[in-house]
Amino acid sequence: MTGSVNLLVAALGGEGGGVLTSWVVNAARDSDMPVQATSIPGVAQRTGATTYYIEIWPETWAELGDRQPVLALSPAVGEVDIFASSELLEAGRQIQAGYVSPDRTLLISSTNRVYATAEKMQMGDGRSDDKKLVQAAGDRSQTHILFDMEDAAREAGAHVSAVLLGAIAGCGRLPIDAEKFREGIRAEGKAVEANLAGFEAGLKAARGEMAVRETQPHERYSGVTVSSQIAARVRDSFPNGISGTLDHAVRRLIDFQDAAYAGLYLDRLGEFADGDARLLQAVARHLAVRMSFEDVIRVAQAKTRPGRLDRIRAETGANVGDTVVVTEFLKPGIAEFCDVLPDRIARLVLARAAKSEALRNWQKGMELNSSSITGHLKLRMLAGLRRWRRGTWRFRREQESIDAWLGVISEAKALSDDLAYEIAECARLIKGYSDTHSRGTSNFHRIEDALIRPALAGEIAIDEAVRGIAAAREAALADPDGNALSQSLAEEVWPEELQKEAAE
Repeated sequence: MTGSVNLLVAALGGEGGGVLTSWVVNAARDSDMPVQATSIPGVAQRTGATTYYIEIWPETWAELGDRQPVLALSPAVGEVDIFASSELLEAGRQIQAGYVSPDRTLLISSTNRVYATAEKMQMGDGRSDDKKLVQAAGDRSQTHILFDMEDAAREAGAHVSAVLLGAIAGCGRLPIDAEKFREGIRAEGKAVEANLAGFEAGLKAARGEMAVRETQPHERYSGVTVSSQIAARVRDSFPNGISGTLDHAVRRLIDFQDAAYAGLYLDRLGEFADGDARLLQAVARHLAVRMSFEDVIRVAQAKTRPGRLDRIRAETGANVGDTVVVTEFLKPGIAEFCDVLPDRIARLVLARAAKSEALRNWQKGMELNSSSITGHLKLRMLAGLRRWRRGTWRFRREQESIDAWLGVISEAKALSDDLAYEIAECARLIKGYSDTHSRGTSNFHRIEDALIRPALAGEIAIDEAVRGIAAAREAALADPDGNALSQSLAEEVWPEELQKEAAE
């Protein structure tokens, strides 16, 4: 062979990409082969993304004699032999950049996802389509190896970098014996048994010697106990086809508040039990989300869940005995402060804030070490306010908003199931807290005033309203600033006086 073997590795910050690179370089050197490696820092997409480029000459120095191979410092489009990634979207990014080619490149990637900031920022579901990413991996590479490395690492008790190294070693493209990699892991002397276990898992998966099981979604509320009375209501009062959704919903709401609150959910949903199946499914799903709204109590609940610190330790690759400090960056404003106040007091504070710009814009930035005893206890105290949540300003406002939304759906159902369905789906706009919640609620009311109310009053044809509501909702989800929604509403055809109201 007269050319180098070129390996490009993409890893997220904290995943051990630098360690993996050193393992490969040391294995090549131990095999007496020329090797060169370069790290290329990338833009911080999540916790930082870096690519590592390695060129290995597939002859020993003894075989080369006086010849000196010239190795490149950075990858070139169309000249990468092996591309390896610890995350699926990172594979997609490098495919888009042209480093994966169908005539040359073997693509190795984990199928797990770590969602990018841009995906999380969307008002709607901003996640990239995993199926399209997998399709691109197959279409744009010569051959590919795909499996969930995060799951394999978890099973082996290892870091994902060790699993990725095993997959690289087992792909058959490197001129290095697998034993050299094992020797390198042992020589490093850090978490040797765990890293060897991860290496073997990746090696077997790449060679097809181990069945790669499909990852099952984790049921966050599986440990929540559901009373026999509520279980009987779910079984006897609703169609079997929706039982999975309802089981998740009641567990979610018991975790959020209590069993009585889950019972209120079933009471509210009962009106739709015998109607259109698609509408029932939509209302059941969105009602559960709306009733488990995000307030500071909910945030504290999430941050004090058993197992959270263990998950963080696993994600950061911390070894037994390592100290991991988790710092929560919080910046509550006057709205979040009032969320947990009694209704009457919150009204007074918000009324004063409406007249005072300084109070209206007040925010308190703070850093809280939730892995410390005092920090954890502070969050536990805040989560403990759940028992008084029913008396808070935010709880009462949310219940009023939910009842109003359900009332509009009920009115629409008498006219058209399709119209009721589109209104139910508008719940996707209302989420989060603070500015995000206010913006989504405002967008919903704009659609309600411009399309929903006129349709219920017979001022707009039902078919036009169904189409218009769907278009306006998607426009609002695509643009948090509301410009796309304004344009969508302006394009709809309805009486002139309603156009003026929508513009206002």
